[in-house]
Amino acid sequence: MTVVKDLSQGAALDFYWERRLICWSDSGFEMIQCVKTNGSNSGERITVVNSSLISPDGLACDWYTGKLYWTDGEKNRIEVTSIDDEKQRKVLFWTDIYEPRAIALVPMRSIMFWTDWGDVPKIERAAMNGDVKTREVIVSDDIFWPNGLTIDYENELIYWSDGRLKFIAVMDYRGKNRRKLVKEGLDYPFAISFFEQKLYWTDWKTWCIHSHDLRSTSAQAYPREIIHGEYIPGDIEVWDPRRQPYADNPCRHNNGHCSDLCLLSPDPPGYSCACPTGVKLIDNYTCAERPEQLLLIVQRNEICRLSLDSPDYTNFVLPLTGIKHAIAIDFDPVDEMLYWTDEKARAIRRAYLDGSGQQDIVTTEVTNPDGIAIDWIARNVYWTDTGTDRIEVARLNGTSRRVLINEDLLEPRAIALAPQFGWMFWTDWNEKRPKIERSNLDGSERLLLISKDIVWPNGIALDIDRQKIYWCDAKMDKIEVCNMDGSDRREVITDNLPHLFGLSLLGDYLYWTDWQRRSIDRAHKLTGADREVIVDQVPNVMGVKAVHLGHVSGTNPCAKDNGGCSHLCLNRPGDKYVCACQIGYELTKDKKTCVIPDAFLLFSRKDNIGRLSIENANNDNIIPVTGVKDASALDFDIAHNKIYWTDVKLKAITKAFINGSDVEKIVDLGLETPEGLAVDWISQNLYWSDTGTRRIELIRLEGSSRKVLIWQDLVEPRCLALDPGRGHMYWSEWGKTGGIERANLDGNNRKLLISNIGKTHGLTIDHNAYKLYWADLFTPAIDSFDLKTSRRKAVITQDMVYPFGITQYLDYIYWTDWNTGDIERANKTTGGNRTKIHNKLESVTDILVFHPSRQSGRNPCALNNGDCSHICIALPDTASPGNPSQSYKCTCPTHYHLAPDNKTCI
Repeated sequence: MTVVKDLSQGAALDFYWERRLICWSDSGFEMIQCVKTNGSNSGERITVVNSSLISPDGLACDWYTGKLYWTDGEKNRIEVTSIDDEKQRKVLFWTDIYEPRAIALVPMRSIMFWTDWGDVPKIERAAMNGDVKTREVIVSDDIFWPNGLTIDYENELIYWSDGRLKFIAVMDYRGKNRRKLVKEGLDYPFAISFFEQKLYWTDWKTWCIHSHDLRSTSAQAYPREIIHGEYIPGDIEVWDPRRQPYADNPCRHNNGHCSDLCLLSPDPPGYSCACPTGVKLIDNYTCAERPEQLLLIVQRNEICRLSLDSPDYTNFVLPLTGIKHAIAIDFDPVDEMLYWTDEKARAIRRAYLDGSGQQDIVTTEVTNPDGIAIDWIARNVYWTDTGTDRIEVARLNGTSRRVLINEDLLEPRAIALAPQFGWMFWTDWNEKRPKIERSNLDGSERLLLISKDIVWPNGIALDIDRQKIYWCDAKMDKIEVCNMDGSDRREVITDNLPHLFGLSLLGDYLYWTDWQRRSIDRAHKLTGADREVIVDQVPNVMGVKAVHLGHVSGTNPCAKDNGGCSHLCLNRPGDKYVCACQIGYELTKDKKTCVIPDAFLLFSRKDNIGRLSIENANNDNIIPVTGVKDASALDFDIAHNKIYWTDVKLKAITKAFINGSDVEKIVDLGLETPEGLAVDWISQNLYWSDTGTRRIELIRLEGSSRKVLIWQDLVEPRCLALDPGRGHMYWSEWGKTGGIERANLDGNNRKLLISNIGKTHGLTIDHNAYKLYWADLFTPAIDSFDLKTSRRKAVITQDMVYPFGITQYLDYIYWTDWNTGDIERANKTTGGNRTKIHNKLESVTDILVFHPSRQSGRNPCALNNGDCSHICIALPDTASPGNPSQSYKCTCPTHYHLAPDNKTCI
């Protein structure tokens, strides 16, 4: 008769007759469960243990107190729990245990026995309350694979089986009077049970259940086969109330007055109170509400919690889901939530300490998040990303995301915060220029702290009270410390550190993980003394965080009402905090409120693309696009909220949404040096110039239908500007003596508008006034050209250093200076009312105003792509080029041609 079905890898079993429970462990499901039965029908399963359980090979029920004891052959420990509350769970023994297998209890004597399969096989005895003074080895010789274990309570005898030496033996509770009972007919005896002077055991080789009558006088008596199964049998017990004789005990009366666990003891008064693992016993009866000091440990596919309050250092796996490759971890002491990065899931996540409330807080534009740090005062989360080479910040729920640092980072790894002082610290572990840096919490005032005698700086930890930085170097194999300004550097620990990774500090101790030793160690932070292995044999160990629950220290102006900031409050030294905005917003003049602007400046700058306020100084925000190496030209399609840019290092053209999401390369073949880029927002075409291939080409905005437009008599075509409403394109030529040319949007009817002007950049069109503006790099100056009268005019000639990017919006022109990093504006006609609106943005390659007025108008291609199968190009009014386009043509990608209908490409 089958009592329980659908097991995965049933390991051990026992029963609780008083409550009619059958209990078993399952190594496959990593659970211990029970079910109520009347002998024929079973009720609903009860899950007793479902976490931090790997190989529960032995199981025994204490029917006196309603508890389950078990061995774990993988975690090498013996534990106990209440059947009714898994939280009442305690590790009893964890040292000198190597492969514990069977376990048996004698509640009437308050003792337990277990077998150990380790390198030194043995059978041990101890008190059921885990008192180490009662622990003793009772069998250590003539033993190899001690499997089964069972008790004759009446005669106080222990029976056990040895699967390798092939015998069943008996002895008393002290291991004395030992003798072999069965030596014949055993192939691989495994589990064993005793009942009414008979032994019953399972055999892994014969797949049978055998029995032996102990009243037989011959040791050579052959075992009797009573059941032959279809599968390998596991554990065995005899279901009968006589196997669990009832007796009164002190734990039956008000739980022994214990607040949590009441465990039987052979010493007076017959029991002792105990606490769940990791929780302190305050007096002899009462447990603390929870642990005070914890270690949070990342093990790639799981996150564990370990209490530092008790000496067993037992780690419990948190019941989290979907962890693929977690790396770094930090803790918010206010809400008591843990935050971690997952490189494979490309996410930043959080959950409460018990595993509840799990939530993804950042899931977009995350590539290789290696480090994470919590500003528990301002309620922000910071992280590093070695894929995007950035440091970012967001509110703890993932909103108000902002890029703080994205320049001169190669492999940013660990990050730590000192919000009381307004600082953040991080390591950069590349082999070319490894370093440790500091900046304000808003990313300003970067300071290089350590750059010599450092190779792979991984973990970083702060001693806030002493204002010290600790870091571990996986290549130099040591832990060092210095002041928060980089001074007074010295070594703390230098021996037996083969591959350091995570580092944390709590109180007087440093805690670190080691990939090669697969361990978590600790030592005194000042001297490196008192070194101790907290946990060893920890597979895939990554980051670590030591925390003191209930301990929240420090304050700054962001603590009260978020500093009055509508989005981000970022503290700086001297409590001079600043408010900041997420992407898509900018600060108003009150410097506290973030709003969505009507228009803003869009810029490219080597390895990043960002946006700036038109009105308020130093109100910049990096757009979190990934994979930018050397951005040159930039444009946008406002109707679809997308930006496009060329990258001369990657030799590619890429697009993304204005918020940085959905980055996609649309051209990555056949490019050399794409310096110019322009969007035809009406016909949905993209144009670019390439000084390497000496061509001007076109492609549809979604990346199809590429066509070469101009390839002859181009030397060094640079900037591009389009006027799709009138059917023209313009470009600057740096070759020969320099000039600005115009052609139809299909590349025909080229015309040299201005010659002998040297190198010009930042070509832009004032569509309403029908004028061109550009920066003259050599004069230097900003000039204009009236396309109706063909008159050239110098607009600004004074106090110019190296004007580079230029754009126009309403009555103003805006320009960047490559050398000074200034962004200025002035009246587009007179050059008057000149105002510096931003600074410290050197090497800006392109600048635009993002506003619908910059992409207005219509042409015949606006309706259904002109019914063209591939490319529709608006043509200018031949009689009056300044008038809106009234005609168009269909054209085909290179190597295709038009069918007779002049619409379809074949």
